[in-house]
Amino acid sequence: MSRIADCFARLRAGGRKALIPYVTAGDPNPAVTVPLMHAMVAAGADIIELGVPFSDPMADGPVIQQACERALVHHTSLRQVLEMVRAFRRDNSATPVVLMGYLNPVEVMGYAAFADAAAAAGVDGVLSVDLPPEEGHDLVQALREHGLDPIFLLAPTSTAARVKTICDAASGFVYYVSLKGVTGAASLDTEAVARKLKEIRALTDLPIGVGFGIRDGAAAARVAAVADAVVVGSALVNKIAALAGEPAKIPAEVARVLGEMRRAMDAQ
Repeated sequence: MSRIADCFARLRAGGRKALIPYVTAGDPNPAVTVPLMHAMVAAGADIIELGVPFSDPMADGPVIQQACERALVHHTSLRQVLEMVRAFRRDNSATPVVLMGYLNPVEVMGYAAFADAAAAAGVDGVLSVDLPPEEGHDLVQALREHGLDPIFLLAPTSTAARVKTICDAASGFVYYVSLKGVTGAASLDTEAVARKLKEIRALTDLPIGVGFGIRDGAAAARVAAVADAVVVGSALVNKIAALAGEPAKIPAEVARVLGEMRRAMDAQ
């Protein structure tokens, strides 16, 4: 059983839902990332989604685009992100880590080389935003050969046939994008999310994480009532941006926001 599958099994047995924070590796500088990862786990994170900085993050709104820009100022590369995961693993062998990013850096490294390096560093899953399952066979195969979970996005517009195709290619969990648009946009319609998740669950047994539009504890609790996992990104990256000039304060401040969400999720 993968670390991701084991995490969801333990949470399910305890009647709890997963809290999955997203941060961009190297934002606002590379020295912050590993201490921040540990602080998020201490605050209640169950799985960490670590963004690989990219110059054209097409699914992301301005908040995460700017995070990528701050990281790229320091030339944060895919190989450096893997080294951050390796460093995190020196003190944490349990918390799953999912890399989220875009295909181009993986293409440059090569699928087999990337999968081998990611597994060796301690990565558990990979979500490549711009890789549809129809074109993902080679990467999915390389990931599976190294015990890594390929994770895919589902959208409000995904048809039943599309959901089935995506879920058949995925493992670990699937990520449902709760709204039409980019990260950090619009507000969350929990009733619409609940209706869509019911449709998705009829087609897969995989856990479903919901992200985009979750900004505070109240929203996290509403999503946790209908989903298996709550994914929060822009709300945390906003805090990082506000403290970019005082990076030593970032882990504690992000942990404070996450702690509020964890408490709200567990109180429902």
